[in-house]
Amino acid sequence: MSLTKFLKEKDVKRKFQEFFPKPRFTAKKEMLAPPLTENYSLVGTAFDYLLRFFIEYSYEQTISNNWVAENSLKLLEILIEAIQKEGRKELSRNLEQKPLKLFYSLDKYNDIKNNGQKVIFLIECYSQVENIILDAKKNHSEFLSNGQITENLIESTILLAQADIIYRANIIDKNLGNINKDDVKDLKNLISLVNLKNFKLKNISFVNPHFGKASIMIGGADADLIIDDMLIEIKTTKILQMKREVYDQLIGYYTLYRIAGINGMTENNEIKKLGVYFSRHGYLHLYDIEDIIDETKFTEFVEWFKERASQQYGELS
Repeated sequence: MSLTKFLKEKDVKRKFQEFFPKPRFTAKKEMLAPPLTENYSLVGTAFDYLLRFFIEYSYEQTISNNWVAENSLKLLEILIEAIQKEGRKELSRNLEQKPLKLFYSLDKYNDIKNNGQKVIFLIECYSQVENIILDAKKNHSEFLSNGQITENLIESTILLAQADIIYRANIIDKNLGNINKDDVKDLKNLISLVNLKNFKLKNISFVNPHFGKASIMIGGADADLIIDDMLIEIKTTKILQMKREVYDQLIGYYTLYRIAGINGMTENNEIKKLGVYFSRHGYLHLYDIEDIIDETKFTEFVEWFKERASQQYGELS
């Protein structure tokens, strides 16, 4: 989301490095579920959904927010309505204007010369994403009822991941609706490694948690999991390493939490740990907040963060 883009700015990178030296990462774990295709990002996003579903089933206390795929559907709806309102003759001009700019795969969109057909294509994509979400909700509901991780459920997570890209990257996946069976096998392997001892719950959990006004301040941000006092990011990567950008992402989420809290979280539930679950290794790496954040300097950093975000995304009303 936009937090990731924000963290790529050179001055932002420097500021994070200045305030938060990254501890040495010494963990050594064997990769237990190697990828079966080159659909690395797609499988990673699909596993985010699958693990969150698993947490929801395992803990009734879980609070869940809307799926990103639902935001994709809304984006398509807004685009179609705007184009139809202006008339098809205005299509090309509108597609170049924010917030209507959307990129499409060459073989499914750019080769379409007729503007009317482009509108039809968008409507077909909307219908396809809508059906993906409806089927996923059915499979999700059945899973929460019986706890059976079926092939239909796993396929739904792949389709949801394809739909996510529309909102996250303004791209319609050329493979939207198509499923590689090896990706299904990969996800089965990944979920089989999950040990609930890593995610032991006492009070409450959140999946896809939002940071209230702070999420809006940064142009959009949502984390993967909160289990009691742990904020956890899921990474489905072949190499077990704590990259600087991932470490900064954790700090960024914590900063948003300190600014505006978590939607639905009470004041007595405090984030005290930040972590990354490396799904291909079945390994959860945690940092204690007190070990990585100097509270005597953090207020200064938060003020800088809010000011810098306002420069890029505008003042929060």
